Amino acid sequence: MKEKTSITLSPDVLAGIDRLAGSKRSRSAVIEHALRRYLSEHARMRIQARDLEQLNRAADELNAEVAEVLDYQITEG
Repeated sequence: MKEKTSITLSPDVLAGIDRLAGSKRSRSAVIEHALRRYLSEHARMRIQARDLEQLNRAADELNAEVAEVLDYQITEG
């Protein structure tokens, strides 16, 4: 179920929305589509930031393990 809301936009933003909407879509449809994409991108960026933080916290340990494996391969190879 959708809820009605009211927003205030700059004339240039509204003109852009009208151009995107054309005669086949409503302003609401254009705005909803744009906001869904923004929210999806924001969620993806949050997940990436969390993952990067976890990798950075483990980086020293992971690098040490890789160095140990490479050293083993060189001395045994």
